Amino acid sequence: MENQVKPYSLFSDFDNNLFKAGKHFKLYEKLGSHLIKVDEIEGTYFAVWAPNAKEVSVIGSFNGWNDHSHHLYPNMSGTGVWEGFVPHVKKGDIYKYKIHSHHYGQVLDKFDPFALLMEVPPKTASVVWDITDYHWQDKKWLDVRAKHNALDAPYSVYEVHLGSWKRKYNEGGRSLSYVEMADELVQYVKEMEFTHVELMPIMEHPFFGSWGYQVTGFFAPSSRFGTPQELMFLIDKMHENGIGVILDWVPSHFPTDSYALANYDGTALYEHEDPRKGFHPDWGSFIFNYGRNEVRAFLISNALFWLDKYHADGLRVDAVASMLYLDYSRKQGEWIPNIYGGNENLEAVSFLKEMNEAVYLNFPDVQTIAEESTAFAGISKPVFLGGLGFGMKWMMGWMNDTLKYFKEDPMFRSYHHGTITFSLVYAFTENFMMPLSHDEVVHGKGPLLDKMPGDTWQKFANLRLLFGYMFTHPGNKLLFMGSEIGQSSEWKHDYSVEWHLTEYPLHSGVQHLVKDLNHIFKTEKALHQIPFSNDGFEWIDLSDDRNSILIYMRKGKEEDDKIIAICNFTPMVQENYRFGVPDDTATLVEVLNTDGAKYGGSGVVFNPRIEIENISSHHRTKSVSLRIPALSVLILKPTFEKKSTPKEIKKIATKATKEEKPAPAKVEKAKTTTKAKADTKSKK
Repeated sequence: MENQVKPYSLFSDFDNNLFKAGKHFKLYEKLGSHLIKVDEIEGTYFAVWAPNAKEVSVIGSFNGWNDHSHHLYPNMSGTGVWEGFVPHVKKGDIYKYKIHSHHYGQVLDKFDPFALLMEVPPKTASVVWDITDYHWQDKKWLDVRAKHNALDAPYSVYEVHLGSWKRKYNEGGRSLSYVEMADELVQYVKEMEFTHVELMPIMEHPFFGSWGYQVTGFFAPSSRFGTPQELMFLIDKMHENGIGVILDWVPSHFPTDSYALANYDGTALYEHEDPRKGFHPDWGSFIFNYGRNEVRAFLISNALFWLDKYHADGLRVDAVASMLYLDYSRKQGEWIPNIYGGNENLEAVSFLKEMNEAVYLNFPDVQTIAEESTAFAGISKPVFLGGLGFGMKWMMGWMNDTLKYFKEDPMFRSYHHGTITFSLVYAFTENFMMPLSHDEVVHGKGPLLDKMPGDTWQKFANLRLLFGYMFTHPGNKLLFMGSEIGQSSEWKHDYSVEWHLTEYPLHSGVQHLVKDLNHIFKTEKALHQIPFSNDGFEWIDLSDDRNSILIYMRKGKEEDDKIIAICNFTPMVQENYRFGVPDDTATLVEVLNTDGAKYGGSGVVFNPRIEIENISSHHRTKSVSLRIPALSVLILKPTFEKKSTPKEIKKIATKATKEEKPAPAKVEKAKTTTKAKADTKSKK
């Protein structure tokens, strides 16, 4: 049968050399399927990397899945790319590659690793698509995005699983579409005053229960919720409403599905052949070969793709710890040491540095955020300073210690005081984000509310206390959907957030509190301007373990931007509790009380007028004496005695000098007047 593929290539010699060197970071413009016109004939150009294939054909809906009619041509540069132009193949046609391997003569049906769209699972074919026809409306956002993503900007993230945020139970319990999310989710996030949304992986994945973390279509948004253009519309709407979008990105592993990346051309192409380096025991998945140039180019191109084509404002990189260590979740003898005999994955370290450099070089106004749970140094330090180059790192230690502390009966928390204060020992060693993520409310862990001790009232009071403590602690914030309403059940991906709970005062009170905390976090510069340096934090009292009370001050860049937080971790109201305040404090105003009645608290403690007294306390000359509610956080804002500026001081001094020593002209006039009066008197 005559080959109906026309020889054609989008690869220049420069592209070929970059690809082989692992430095081509826009492979999505070359590999995959592209709707083009050749000799005035419309059709599709196909290109796939399969260096160990002896024959590659395109099969699909346009040729009856016949593997004899459309053979691709090998790129003659030695890249291992097979390519060609197929006339009349149009947008929406589905296809796969039939790969005849040199390796044991295997014949494989494979998807396109660079496909822009996949069939709705469980179907597995790739779809010819084009995303260049979407007209973005977010220039206004992109022009100021650097301000919203800066390290001194408020960064409060709402983590969302699109498939279960809200479901249409009157329509069989289906998930919302991208377009429906553009209305409902956007308005909710805006109303709750979160600054960013983090979408759990929206790249195509075969198993819904993996929550997106078993990615097959790295360049294809999940077709479960709509088309690529409809996802763009959702992101556009987020930007229109001043909300940044972070995408969860998974370069750490990929599933073993036979139609996907695994054993792609009959060999371990994307993964390591040796399972001691190439297979992940925890997730039953393959690990990328970070030492292979073409694989590095694939992954870095993928990172840039989502920032470039989908205008994402950041990437949260999943499971970084599993990438950094060769012995991650492995016993002795199940892993291979590096060339120096150590357990660090030097190839992965090199890859992460190069990825971060490429991201910030091309998109300096975005952020990369590492989910990393070990003490590996320099995660969020620049590469030129020896770090991995991430913008931020999840503060997993804070999360673990805090939840461990909150599970303790409040009457015994005094014996665990060091657990709640320990985070401040290392809080400024990285640019930390404080996560209360989906990982804390699954696999039998229960919702956050269930981790709180006591009766129903105390559980909610503890939850409000947790959120107040979190939002006043140094670092950026992340909260998983449902936690902001005090969800009463563990998260299940097949069900919606329990929105009906907001009809009850205790749940709606928590929701109201989170909204107000977000507002204060955004508007009070002291809470967000210096999150990663001890210049923005000062203890007032960290040692009152007997009463389980912490008092600390957050500071902004301006001297007068300060916030004081008082945390009472016991169910006892503290009467006449005295603590020191800055020496030049003029007034102290209560900004928020997590025990307020509008939040579902008791509302019995209110400090309408706080008297500043000249009584020494906590190494300060001034102090206050307050009633501190049970299981609460008080957020106070001091104002300060007006200090004269150097210019004002000079003006005052000049005026005083003039008053003490009259000007010569005035002195002469005074003398003349006095002499005239004297002469008149003598004549009389």
